[in-house]
Amino acid sequence: MNDTSQLINMQSHDYHIKNFQFDSRQSLANLKLHYLTLGTPKENAAGAIINGVLLIHNTTGSAQSWLQPSLGGELFGTDQPLDLSKYFVIIPDALGFGDSSKPSDGLQAAFPNYRYSDMVRSIHQLLTEDLGIHHLNLILGISMGGMLAWIWAETYPDFADIIVPIACQPGPMSGRNWLQRRIAIEAIKNDPGWQEGNYQVNPSHYLVTAPYSALLTQSVVHLQERAPTRQAADEFYNELVEGARAADANNRIYQIEASMDYDPSADLDKITAKILLINFADDQLNPPELGVVEPAIAIIPQATFILIPASPDTRGHFTNSMASMWKKYLEDYLLNLD
Repeated sequence: MNDTSQLINMQSHDYHIKNFQFDSRQSLANLKLHYLTLGTPKENAAGAIINGVLLIHNTTGSAQSWLQPSLGGELFGTDQPLDLSKYFVIIPDALGFGDSSKPSDGLQAAFPNYRYSDMVRSIHQLLTEDLGIHHLNLILGISMGGMLAWIWAETYPDFADIIVPIACQPGPMSGRNWLQRRIAIEAIKNDPGWQEGNYQVNPSHYLVTAPYSALLTQSVVHLQERAPTRQAADEFYNELVEGARAADANNRIYQIEASMDYDPSADLDKITAKILLINFADDQLNPPELGVVEPAIAIIPQATFILIPASPDTRGHFTNSMASMWKKYLEDYLLNLD
């Protein structure tokens, strides 16, 4: 399937959690989680859904990201890895993203401070209470979604048979990864228009630094192809600035700060699901040179690590959104399970 125009039984839903308690001890009277479902649930004799798959998006995406040709178009078709005639796929907008509850809904800086653990717990509540799903065949996440998948594997070790984190590492938020996030946070908070998050007009001075993240999420080869001259680079810079302008500043700060205490390394021994970790050699946010992955994988009884070499076709960290580059490994893994 080259596009997603013929998605099977796609439906849009909203789930409301009353008085959701955050790890910060703050609460939200009505937490809305928006999500999509695709395919048809299949039940066993006891009425339990047995073909559930959870997909979790990245930090710059939403559930809609999975519908683009480079993801859903490579995954959801007949005989593709997540063939919708076989699987019931659930795709939430994570807390703080898309059409789920977020600061820009009205609370601005009074919105509770959330972390990745809150995002995982709210999705778990959606699955168990709204859909009645207590076990999944597969959890697959890209970038931030992969990090959430690691937390899920430790927090709910018996919930999924297989967990596939893509473009992430099971180590603490630190180094280059955190530095580029801190730069983005400080640029917004030091913008004169931010006003401690209580602005009437979205601040705009910080946008001059917003394109910096593109330097780490794209491969240098692709950046050079995209901007082979200074003039082309200037035009690309302006495009990135305009793209960032469309985002709400508070939403962005909250989304980035949610990652600050991410560190699954201490509880890897709690993982019982089968793990397939896929990373990319030219991903500068999760560089293999750090040596984080191999020792972590050795702790997990059923873990496989695939490092995809850099090539003219890879796009650094952004390769996570190009399923054509990694779906074969997913497909082979699923076919070769005992």
